[in-house]
Amino acid sequence: MSTLWVVVPAHQEAARLGSTLTALASQRDRHFTLIVVDNASDDGTSAIAREFARSAPFPVHVLDEPEKGVGCAVDTGFRYAIHHGAVFLARTDADCLPHAEWTAAARAALEGGAGLVCGRIVARRDEHGPLGRAGFRAMVAIAGFFGRMRPAHRRHHGYLTSYRMHAGNNMAITAQLYEAVGGMPRRPSPTDRIFMNRVRRRTSSIVHARDMVVENSTRRLRAYGVVGTARWYLGQGPGRHRRDPR
Repeated sequence: MSTLWVVVPAHQEAARLGSTLTALASQRDRHFTLIVVDNASDDGTSAIAREFARSAPFPVHVLDEPEKGVGCAVDTGFRYAIHHGAVFLARTDADCLPHAEWTAAARAALEGGAGLVCGRIVARRDEHGPLGRAGFRAMVAIAGFFGRMRPAHRRHHGYLTSYRMHAGNNMAITAQLYEAVGGMPRRPSPTDRIFMNRVRRRTSSIVHARDMVVENSTRRLRAYGVVGTARWYLGQGPGRHRRDPR
């Protein structure tokens, strides 16, 4: 039985899920079980996952989560994995491309004693040229700096360690810690900051693994712009934008 389970939440991702599944099938370490959680899609997302499962190089479970919200889908997938014996949990999203060492890096960090592993995100090469990817790197760096400097994130608020930039589409955690912190908030995005702060109140064993790399979609950045995306990640809503493009 696999000790590592990978969860991919997916909502209306029929156009992109196939590339994510191909990237997972190309992992150097394929000793894991995959869960795709279809989050109330009506575009054939679930059918793509089920077709992939027929010839995948690892076990694949396809779940349906009718309650809309990435937090709902992730929590359903993680709890299903834990119930079926998962020791380690990893997550990426259905519009992301994990590099070939992704699962190996996640496993190594968790087996090395980490409770939560935060990977490195870069912009997808098929969505932007070099200038756009450089802009994405700058935005990630600024977001990480702001997170560390934000008064509400300082240790005197009961946190056991400093704030780390945490992208939900590139993370790994032990099943024990996931249950101890109460799981992922069952709500729409953004959930990453809330979840990180739950973990920081429980443990200091949070590591950043630079070799755990995922290429991240920049759809939201293109749809909302820099200011709108920043507002969204800070929980201030999308401003004049009504629909999340992811």
